[in-house]
Amino acid sequence: MRLDKLLSHSGFGSRKEVKQLLKKGQVAVNELIVKDGKFSVNPDRDNVRVGQEIVSYQANVYFLLNKPAGVISATEDKREKTVVDLLKTEDFRKDIFPVGRLDKDTTGLLLLTNDGKLAHELLSPKKHIEKVYTALVSGIMTEKDVRQFKEGIIISGGEKCLPAELMITSVDEEKKQCTIALTLVEGKFHQVKRMVAATGNKVEQLERVKMGSLLLDDELAYGAYRPLTAAELSALKTTET
Repeated sequence: MRLDKLLSHSGFGSRKEVKQLLKKGQVAVNELIVKDGKFSVNPDRDNVRVGQEIVSYQANVYFLLNKPAGVISATEDKREKTVVDLLKTEDFRKDIFPVGRLDKDTTGLLLLTNDGKLAHELLSPKKHIEKVYTALVSGIMTEKDVRQFKEGIIISGGEKCLPAELMITSVDEEKKQCTIALTLVEGKFHQVKRMVAATGNKVEQLERVKMGSLLLDDELAYGAYRPLTAAELSALKTTET
């Protein structure tokens, strides 16, 4: 494995940040300083160190993606571009998949990993993992809607949603629009859109900004991704306890 890829996948930053660590002579392989990111290492045999910290390679990978619109949350599709297609060649692995799904036109936070255990914990209905969305809504939502969401609104198909927290963040009376933030603890099909539709309004734009402890990185452009930091991964893994 390339040294820069090993460091990036082990939580030492983006490929660009890792390049700086190498350039500054902060990385050693078997006690020899290595500055070339292309240097080949064996994670099982070689001793890799950043400063005084020993690098412990993890077979699992974790990427935080800012999903763009027009891309589907799947591993492969014969007609549509998938979120896995957004990975660079050096980051692609056949076992990587998205944790949960965002609609094709929905943007924002999506975790890509090959860690099936963590994915199961994050998606388990029993865990009630919070997911936060922001949306542009056609129509004006009201305090009545806030109360309905808190009580558990009934959506199309007669399904009752678990209590959710709705915040109306702005209102444009002239355009008959508003923006909202919505916190859910479940993941029904098209849930946000159906909840808003149940109030007589319509979601025009939807973005996920949080999942559990993981926050969308404001510095990631649509379609961009980065490895999770060690702190982000540690916080997420508390879900498994």
